[in-house]
Amino acid sequence: MTESEIKSKVEKAVADARAKKPLAPSVTNTVTVNLVANAQLAVGGSAAMVYLPDECECIAKIGGAVYLNTGTLLPVYEESVPRLARALKENAKPWVLDPVGLGIGGLRTKLLSALKDFPPTIVRANASEVIALAKLWGVIESDSSGPKGVDSVDSVSDAENAAELLATFIHGAVAVSGEVDFVTDGKISVRSEGGSHFFEKITGAGCSLGGVCAVYAAVTDPFTAALTATQIYNHAGKKAEQTCHGPATFQVNFLDELYSASPSDISANKFEIVN
Repeated sequence: MTESEIKSKVEKAVADARAKKPLAPSVTNTVTVNLVANAQLAVGGSAAMVYLPDECECIAKIGGAVYLNTGTLLPVYEESVPRLARALKENAKPWVLDPVGLGIGGLRTKLLSALKDFPPTIVRANASEVIALAKLWGVIESDSSGPKGVDSVDSVSDAENAAELLATFIHGAVAVSGEVDFVTDGKISVRSEGGSHFFEKITGAGCSLGGVCAVYAAVTDPFTAALTATQIYNHAGKKAEQTCHGPATFQVNFLDELYSASPSDISANKFEIVN
């Protein structure tokens, strides 16, 4: 795929999401639910936040794509997550997994391990989480120390091989977030630049990126969806930083930039095809 072809697909995904307003429900981190929903709305999608088992089965039927984030688990998730995963597979719906906190506690590990049999369309995570998930699912052997809480202790470059193998395993795409983001479907890989250091100063930048991946997954293929979400975040983050006074105004400006970015703005954000 050429750079011109990638840009064309990104622009179409942006335009289609705004025209179709796809419903992209989320079972997500309770700490970040507000930013996830607002970011989805800003890029043209429609949001719905659920966590009950029967609601999870319902959204697997009615949503264009679904977002699952394991950041803050409740006891009910032991039933909700497996039922959601089965329903998504039965309904052949695209979905995005953000394995936040992988390695913290037995329930989180149990639920994420079981998802190997119901693989997502897109994995969106930091480098350590990508490596840990690939190891958990037997995709790679790794000596990495893995996640430290919800933070990465590995660089994006450390996770590139794991991301490519994981994308091939799920027959989808993996987006690794970091200083320079890496997006791959196992065949083509891209590094996307931009963003802002303020992403580390607000709660929910990564989580909301996963939710936006789901919006685009409802209207395009996994690789294009993951890259489009990454590109709009890097563009909007860079622009928002130029006019903010700190983390609070950055978050407000960032939502405005997500909303106002044109398809050509997003496709023009600097990226490099790796292979």
